[in-house]
Amino acid sequence: MDKYRINIKTYEGPMDLLLDLIKQNEIDIYDIPIAKITEQFLDYLKTIEKLNLEITSDFILMAATLIEIKSKMLLPKQVYEDEENEDDIADPRAELVQKLLEYEKFKKISNDLKESLDYESKAFYKLQEDFSSIDEKDFLKNLNLNNLLKTFNNIMEKHINKFEVSEIIQESFSTEEAIKILKSMLEENKKISFLDLIKKSNKAEIITYFFVNFRSNENGNFIC
Repeated sequence: MDKYRINIKTYEGPMDLLLDLIKQNEIDIYDIPIAKITEQFLDYLKTIEKLNLEITSDFILMAATLIEIKSKMLLPKQVYEDEENEDDIADPRAELVQKLLEYEKFKKISNDLKESLDYESKAFYKLQEDFSSIDEKDFLKNLNLNNLLKTFNNIMEKHINKFEVSEIIQESFSTEEAIKILKSMLEENKKISFLDLIKKSNKAEIITYFFVNFRSNENGNFIC
């Protein structure tokens, strides 16, 4: 007789206990040794009883079911005159196996759900912003395909330009140089157009010319 090492722990029900016994003994659920499992199941109930713990009716009912299956397994198989009916002889364990499989599936789903809830409880989420003040009709009123395409192109151009790296050359153009060039041009022409002056100039030169012209205008000396 196999000795069953009882580890007292709480089970959700008789099915939970049976599945645990099957796993501990590494038993094929489709070929349960009923005599062995029944003995271990009853040993567990006896231990609970000795500890003065309450045994619920569903455990008692399962014990009775196991004893009944065990007794049926001990009976000789009925011999049928028609051999084709031999396959129809029901295994006394079949109903129990089906219930165990269903319970195992249910327990797995339950455990997966519990793990998911535990994970969710440790997560923090950004609160939903209040968009109740936005009128959806007004918001989409002027929206059309052309506007969407223009907006998309603008975004793409800005995005691409972010990654364009160009060589920066420090340009030096002093106010003294600008004044010298302006005086030289004024000697040839009494009047100079500012637009003509900056037509072939770079950014640094344009800013310097503008600054010199601005200061000259402040002093009453109009250059351009």
